[in-house]
Amino acid sequence: MQLPFPLAEEPDAQARETGRKLFAGQTEFVKGVVAMNGLPPADRIEVCFAGRSNVGKSSLINALTGTKGIARASNTPGRTQEINYFTQGPELFLVDLPGYGYANAPVAVVEKWQKLLKQYLSGRQTLRRAFVLIDTRHGVKKVDEEILKLLDTSAVTFQVVMTKADKVKEADRLKVLDQVRGALSKHPAAYPEIVLTSSEKGDGIETLRSIIAGLD
Repeated sequence: MQLPFPLAEEPDAQARETGRKLFAGQTEFVKGVVAMNGLPPADRIEVCFAGRSNVGKSSLINALTGTKGIARASNTPGRTQEINYFTQGPELFLVDLPGYGYANAPVAVVEKWQKLLKQYLSGRQTLRRAFVLIDTRHGVKKVDEEILKLLDTSAVTFQVVMTKADKVKEADRLKVLDQVRGALSKHPAAYPEIVLTSSEKGDGIETLRSIIAGLD
């Protein structure tokens, strides 16, 4: 029987090459956005990356683009308080959303993030998919559920990307995947495939590139 939310298959040669070409283009930081009126022109498709603090979002974006430090990895959770826009060649925006779930952030700051996030997700017509990063060591946590519900209500298709897969033994990984599949079954906006990645080892990076390259 086919598992619900199976792992995404590795791309065929053509899809792999399409993804390679897209991400062979130059990646450039455009701007950090703190309000909707600061968004760049909606002149190309975009994908966004969401994840709780320290899930490995910056590392994943750096691995995808093959550019060290384009998305600043920080040991301070919650440091990214802006929606950060990057161009990936002339065809695509990569959008790094603020990390969420950092308990020590001031309430007013958290509320501001949440308001901006809701406005962005529900109001950006060129947004094709949100990638929600889940740490393979921990699975879906309560704080992740908040963003998944927000994506449901915003009618934005989201796909789960499991990070740090190399840090977990296979038996434990299978248990976590079961937990993630159970959580996703409650969310109508969830895309029915999971991408398993390791930014450190490069696992799943070609798969994710080909998925993004296949969006239109």
